[in-house]
Amino acid sequence: DEKRLYGHVASLPCQICGRTPVQVSHSSQPIDGKGKGLKAFPWRVAALCMYCHAEIDSGKHLSREERREQWNQAHRSTVGELFARGLIRPVP
Repeated sequence: DEKRLYGHVASLPCQICGRTPVQVSHSSQPIDGKGKGLKAFPWRVAALCMYCHAEIDSGKHLSREERREQWNQAHRSTVGELFARGLIRPVP
């Protein structure tokens, strides 16, 4: 369920800088279900500290494309770390 998944994500270090604690960052990309008044799909999350989360959401140091790529990389790292730690597993 979503609550358990978010708890697992929150237990990880930031997937960009390694800081803790982290926030559960949701995708802001329409391809992930995000739209006006709609949240992204619940599984499109990344473990990000408040600093990296703010920079990716609205920072001035990265282009839109760089922010998107950093979030996507953090998402891939988050999912990989969840599998590596046995917190999620493939469905048989």
